[in-house]
Amino acid sequence: MAEWVTLCASSELPPGSREVFGVGGSWIAVFNVDNVIYAIEDLCTHDGNTLAFDQQERPSKLINFEIECPRHGGRFDIRDGSATRSPAEINTPWYKTRIDQDRIQILL
Repeated sequence: MAEWVTLCASSELPPGSREVFGVGGSWIAVFNVDNVIYAIEDLCTHDGNTLAFDQQERPSKLINFEIECPRHGGRFDIRDGSATRSPAEINTPWYKTRIDQDRIQILL
């Protein structure tokens, strides 16, 4: 059965920011783009690399709604997890989000 899981207070993820949360054995990258929250698995399906940050903990490129893998440049749409640029060809999981009583939540 699906359930809403709280990640953080909405004030902890201001517009233009991102954070990664460990939830149920997965790492979930959460983005605030113009006060809209998006969540995808923090996993490049091409080679298993992280997406939200590079190895030095610097934010990866976010071009419009596409996050670029810092290793090989594959891209994924943060709105639905779809692979949008090679070498990424398999979508990454995405999560429905909401803000409930000033808490950011994802649906598992």
